[in-house]
Amino acid sequence: MSSRILPVVLLALLTCCKNKSTETKQDEPEPLSKWMLGFEKADKNPIMIPDSTFVFTDPMTGNEVQWQKADVFNPGAIVKNDTVFLLFRAEDNPDAILGGRTSRIGLAYSTNGIDFTKYPEPVFFPLDDEFKKWDYPGGMEDPRIVETPDGKYLMYYTSWNQDVARLSVASSDDLKNWTNHGPIFQKAYDGKFLDIWSKSGSVVTELINGRLIAKKFDGKYLMYWGELFVNLAESENGIDWTPLLDENGELLHVFKPTLNEFDSHLTEPGPPALFTENGILLLYNGKNLSGEGATDQYPEGTYCGGQVLFDKDNPSQLLARLETPFICPSLPHEVSGQYKAGTTFIQGLVYFKDQWFLYYGTADSMVGLAIKE
Repeated sequence: MSSRILPVVLLALLTCCKNKSTETKQDEPEPLSKWMLGFEKADKNPIMIPDSTFVFTDPMTGNEVQWQKADVFNPGAIVKNDTVFLLFRAEDNPDAILGGRTSRIGLAYSTNGIDFTKYPEPVFFPLDDEFKKWDYPGGMEDPRIVETPDGKYLMYYTSWNQDVARLSVASSDDLKNWTNHGPIFQKAYDGKFLDIWSKSGSVVTELINGRLIAKKFDGKYLMYWGELFVNLAESENGIDWTPLLDENGELLHVFKPTLNEFDSHLTEPGPPALFTENGILLLYNGKNLSGEGATDQYPEGTYCGGQVLFDKDNPSQLLARLETPFICPSLPHEVSGQYKAGTTFIQGLVYFKDQWFLYYGTADSMVGLAIKE
C-alpha cells in the first residue's frame, strides 16, 4: 500500500477524536474518509453466470433465442422494497467475436444481495421501432440505474448498432416495463453530439433513508459520463442531457487518464456517483495501456476500479484521485472469459442491510460482488 494512501485508511478507522489541532474543537468527531475503502470480494463469486436454458422469442427475427447463453455481466443495481434488483447485460451467441453479439437487459432480484433469481425473459431488448437504428444489431449494453425523487427509475445504457456507441436512456415505474427514449444527446446543441461515441452515464446520487436518490443541483441532475475521458452533463428531466463544454466549444474533460498508472488508457465512470460531505465521489473503471505509457504494476489491458473526488459546489473541479485502485481482477473467472486481460468492471452500487454492495462484470462474462461493512 502506498505511504500516501495509508493516512487516509487510518483516518477512516478512527472512532473518536484524538490529539486535535488547536483549530479543531475537542468534542468534534474526526471527519469521514473521502474514499470508500474496505471492499472485500464475497465468498460466493461469481454470483451470476451464463445460462443457456433461458429462451425467448426475438421480435427482430421471430426466432427462439438463448438470450443469456454466452455471457451475463456489467449490471446496474437498485434497492426496492427491501430487495436488491440487478439489471444485467446478457449476450446470446458465444461463437461471435467481442462486440459482435446481441446484448439484452435482464432483471434479477435478491433478498440478501447475494443469491439472485432471474426473470425468465429479458425486460429490455431491440425492437423494430424508431430506436432500431441505434439499438440493433448490437443491442443494449451496460445499464446503470437511478431512482428519481418522485420514485421513478431511469436506466442509462449503451445503444450499440455495431457502428457507433451512444449513451441512451429508458424510464420505468416498476423495473419490468421500460419506455425507450433513445440517445440522451439528441437535442443538445442541435444534435452536435448525437453521433459521437458516448457511454457510461454516472448520475450523481445522494443517500436518503437508505436509498440512493438522484440529486438535483440548482434544478438540474448531473452526470459524469464517457469512456476515454470523464465528461460532465446536466439535465432538468433526466431524459434530455446537455454536455458541458470548454472554452473552445468542445467536450469538457473533467478527469483524464494518468500515464504509467493503472488508469493510463482510459477512465470510464462506474456506478452512480455519490454526493458526500467531502465532495462528489466517483467510482470509475481504469484501464491500463498496452505498451508505452502502461504501468508494470498491473497486467496490460487490465481494468481496475478507481476513485476520484469532485468539488460538491463546483462538480467540474477535481479535488483528489485515489492513487491506487481499490479493486482489481484476482479470481480465476476475472482473468478468463471473453476479455482475458481481466476486468472488475464496477457498475452497480447499493446500500443494503447497513452495508455497501458493489456489483461488477468479470472479464465481460460473469457478475461478481464485493461488500463493504
